Amino acid sequence: MRTPLIAAALLFLTPFPHARAQSAPAPAQAPSGNATLTVAAASDLQPVLPQILPAFERLSGIRVTVSFGSTTSLATQILNGAPFDLFLAADSAAPQRIAAANLADAAPLPYAFGTLVLWQPNAQAFCHPLTLDCLRSPALARLAVANPATAPYGRAAAQTIQSLGLTNQLAPHLVTAENIAQAAQFADSGNAQLALISLTLAHSPTLAARGSYILIPRDNYSPLIQSAIVLRNSSHRTAAHQFLDYLLSPAIQSQFHALGLEPAAH
Repeated sequence: MRTPLIAAALLFLTPFPHARAQSAPAPAQAPSGNATLTVAAASDLQPVLPQILPAFERLSGIRVTVSFGSTTSLATQILNGAPFDLFLAADSAAPQRIAAANLADAAPLPYAFGTLVLWQPNAQAFCHPLTLDCLRSPALARLAVANPATAPYGRAAAQTIQSLGLTNQLAPHLVTAENIAQAAQFADSGNAQLALISLTLAHSPTLAARGSYILIPRDNYSPLIQSAIVLRNSSHRTAAHQFLDYLLSPAIQSQFHALGLEPAAH
């Protein structure tokens, strides 16, 4: 089953005119006297960026448009010439690929560390209390995960399942989404009983009200080192670096805990 990405975006976002959940970017256009940044952002940032972008736009006068998608899909678009100014990935490998292709204005910088959680919707909660043992339950028929080939949180989910010795048991029951936001939407809509998703999505107002979660122990998956890179072909490199500096500033990093991210250490 495939659900349009816009539906997944609406699940987490309050109305926010500068965030667009789509896989292809619109060309960056600079209004008179102001830059417009086009940002490619991993899907786990759908609830995060609307909380921090308005202040940046107000203080800088720079408008920001965002296209959300899976990290690998966005990286492929960039490698194929998509006109993004800044890439906010959910891992470090994708930005490193872009840097290796000589498409980066500077080396990738970690901006946060991600956390994987197991989320269960209240409407069809079948496992009480919610623990990792719920993944072993014979009653578990559908577990939503992001595609491990394109989404870092999907790879973390696959690593978790493998570390628990459940790869063969759960393989017939996986509902694979294009990205982590769509995996959450599958569970929230009743198309999966549980979902392995990002803490950022579990912290979103909608999912926080509709379900519960537990943290996946970090030794079950490789660190999710979420990294950013400014694109060399950007016509707004100075503005892109300005936004990245804002993202790494103590004022913004201190907000990350509440939004489901661990701040990066710089």
